[in-house]
Formats: sequence, structure tokens, C-alpha cells
Amino acid sequence: MSALVRDGLALAVDDAGGEGLPVVFQHGLGANAAQAVEAFPTDARFRRLTLDCRGHGASPQGAASIAVFADDVAALAGSVPGPVVVGGISMGAAIALRLAVTRPGLVRALILVRPAWVTEAAPANMTPIAEVAALMESLPPNEGRAAFAGSPTATHLASASPDNLLSLMGFFDRAPQADTARLLAAVAADGPGVTEAQVAALRLPTLVCGTLEDAIHPLAMAERLAASIPGARLARLPPKGRDRAGHFAALHAAIASFLDGVPHAPTR
Repeated sequence: MSALVRDGLALAVDDAGGEGLPVVFQHGLGANAAQAVEAFPTDARFRRLTLDCRGHGASPQGAASIAVFADDVAALAGSVPGPVVVGGISMGAAIALRLAVTRPGLVRALILVRPAWVTEAAPANMTPIAEVAALMESLPPNEGRAAFAGSPTATHLASASPDNLLSLMGFFDRAPQADTARLLAAVAADGPGVTEAQVAALRLPTLVCGTLEDAIHPLAMAERLAASIPGARLARLPPKGRDRAGHFAALHAAIASFLDGVPHAPTR
């Protein structure tokens, strides 16, 4: 684990190393590089780099927004020969999409896994995260956890999207609680800060991966993004909550197949 210093903060970087095609691949909200390691294929042909965003993993607290996180990831992408492939899961996908629009010289190709945003800020699928943040702000962890477990949102997710419910309940164990609540609230209310016209104007190889039984990352969002970006490839994955091994096997295969078609770009 190395560090990228930004605004006086030493942000943790997990670099798989090697001489393969560089891929900056970002984790989702509340997660860290371990999530990216699990989701990304282990293959010497590809060099995965993941930044623990501010307030995540081994990185210290800092300003929390998709735009700030994207600027940090841009600095990481600019530190390796490129342009590079940029991608991520959920919030990481929003970061990658923002970079593809705002920093096109950095981005060679795009991987969007289980996107939770298209272009709008605070989409309806972020409401459960906002609910968790509000409970964390107002109640001690055990009371907040119990209140959410008994809520209509949790009851719905228990049957419709149990993997989402498991992740949301896990936020109540994340310390410090006040910082976690602020982080969740800020990002749930945020968006990638791009327009539909900008997304439709992208001209780069793109892989979008979505799945059913995922209320936080609706398949409809993945389908909408894939339809909006000219030439984008859509991969439908087995639901993670029902077939975890199958989900990751399909994700690894989709990413590896996509990257096999992305030529190494000339260095800057």
C-alpha cells in the first residue's frame, strides 16, 4: 500500500503492480480497495490501481463529494503511463463516468459496474442510504440499527434485495459513526455532475455491468447508461445476493474480455 498526497492528506493506494494494462478501478460508498480487489480479475495482463477515497479504508477523513473524489482519482490516473482505463463499482462508477466527461485525456476506456447514478443527483435508489445516514445522525448505533431493521425500507429490501440490506445494516458498525453519517448523507445527495448530452457525446470503449435483485443499483440504470454511451457493451450479471460466486465469476469474465479488446495506448 502506497500513498497519494492530496490537500495534505495521505490517501491510500492499492497497486497490484506489474507491466499490464493500467486500470484505475474504484470502490463504492463506504467500502475500500478490498471491494475492488474482489471485483477485479487477477490477471497479469492488467494492472489494477485503487485509491481509498477520503474517509474510506486507510485514507483519512476529508471533503466528501463525487467531484472531490474524482479529482483525487484523476491525480492517481495521471501518475501512471496513460491514458488509462478507468472504472469502478457504484460510487466508483460515478467517479469514472465523471472523469470520462471532464478529463477525457486521462481516460482510455470505461468500466461501470452496478452504477447507482446516471446523471441526476440524489436519485430515488439512494433513499435507503439517506435513511441510514439520518438514523446514524440521531440515534446511538444499536438504536439506529434496530430502527432501520424495523422500517418499511428494510422489510422491502429483505425480500427484494437482501444483499443491499446486508450492506446497509453494516454501516451501523462503521466507526466513527458521526463521520460515517456525514459521508453517507453527502454522497447519497450527490451525483456525478454530468449531463445526458455529455454522456451521449462520449466516444470511448465502455463496459457497463448490471444485475437484477439490486435496489441500490437498479439494472435499469445500467441499461440506461449502456444505451446512452455509443457502442457501450452491457453485461448482465447473476444477482450477487443469490449467487455470489456466479456473480463475481461473470464479472471477472466480462471485465477480462472487455480489456482484451482495449489496446495499450501510447504514453503521454
